[in-house]
Amino acid sequence: MSDDSTEEVLRRLAPQVLGALVRRYGRFDCAEDAVQEALLVAARHWRDDNVPERPYAWLLRVASRKLTDLLRAEQARRRREATVAGRVPPGDRATPPADAGAADVDDTLILLTLCCHPSLSPSSQIALTLRAVGGLTTAEIARALLTSEAGMTRRISRAKRTIQDSGVPFRLPPQAERRQRLDAVLHVLYLIFTEGYAATSGPDLHRPDLAAEAIRLAEITAALLPDDSEAAGLLALMLLTDARAPARLTAHGELVPLREQDRTLWKAESIRRGVDLITRALPRGPVGPYQLQAAIAAIHDEAPGPEATDWRQIVALYRLLMRASPSPVVRLSHAVAVAMADGPAAGLVLLDALDDPRLLRDRRLYAARAHLLEMAGEAGAARAAYTRAAQLATNLHHVRYLNTRAQRLG
Repeated sequence: MSDDSTEEVLRRLAPQVLGALVRRYGRFDCAEDAVQEALLVAARHWRDDNVPERPYAWLLRVASRKLTDLLRAEQARRRREATVAGRVPPGDRATPPADAGAADVDDTLILLTLCCHPSLSPSSQIALTLRAVGGLTTAEIARALLTSEAGMTRRISRAKRTIQDSGVPFRLPPQAERRQRLDAVLHVLYLIFTEGYAATSGPDLHRPDLAAEAIRLAEITAALLPDDSEAAGLLALMLLTDARAPARLTAHGELVPLREQDRTLWKAESIRRGVDLITRALPRGPVGPYQLQAAIAAIHDEAPGPEATDWRQIVALYRLLMRASPSPVVRLSHAVAVAMADGPAAGLVLLDALDDPRLLRDRRLYAARAHLLEMAGEAGAARAAYTRAAQLATNLHHVRYLNTRAQRLG
């Protein structure tokens, strides 16, 4: 077994082992730490000729022992604190036996809903999902999200305490809440992918490891929810979007907009998979925002060139998306699509009608306006809009691209 496949096995088994421990002992905080320690032990000891015959059982046994050690250490600490305080310590919670087993069931979906609990902030939901379900170390998550390891440690610890203190039972949410909680899971996976594919800040435009992890988690979720069209739609959207990653930068690191990309560099297999997923998902219904976005992405990816893009169909899909998931960014994208279908003047009218204050601080509004003004031949106004977009951009690649466009206009 190669190192890569060993890592893949560990990532796949991590949520299953964690779910087994939490289901039996209910200590999410300590169980998660125990699984992380067990993963480190496995990474050190598993080799091509040393991978156990039953890796799940091996990992569960080691994690159970680690959990035993952690709970005993916690009990000892409480006894010492009680002694110092001059009181009799309360009865200790029973420590699980070191080789405790658990039912061989996959609790990954329960873990996902737990990590995306509404009491947590979106940033905490993302971090805890990457840690508990993704199996990433705190250092890996900190690097992926461009923050310090110490800060990420505190964020994850607070999130685990919040989950533990909430007393939420380890099972799927009640049927009345399930759709909302599953939607939260899909949203968190979407945020992880978006940050990986188009980093909001920092020197890198694309963080392939983070995008790949989001796709992996979306694949797991779609497999666990085989009848959920939105789960399939989200996976399709990720695959169809990520397919363009190889063409987004030149050899010199310059940003290449979609209309100018070399489509022979796009990932053909990802496009094939994404188109197949969305083609099968749409007829099942109901049609949600991820399916609509995936359908739009499929039109772009299947067009042999920008001139062959069916912009009228994209406009129609954006109209549906505005009804299903109204947001200023969707309205902005619809305006650009209208411009491509009916000319820049029609798109500019729609952009002028966007009055959401959040867009006034977003580079995308000014970049879109600049592009349409350039299409309309208004070089001076386009240059000013590109310059304003560059001032609002937080990613270095976006700043360089927008300033370059402004300079080309004189």
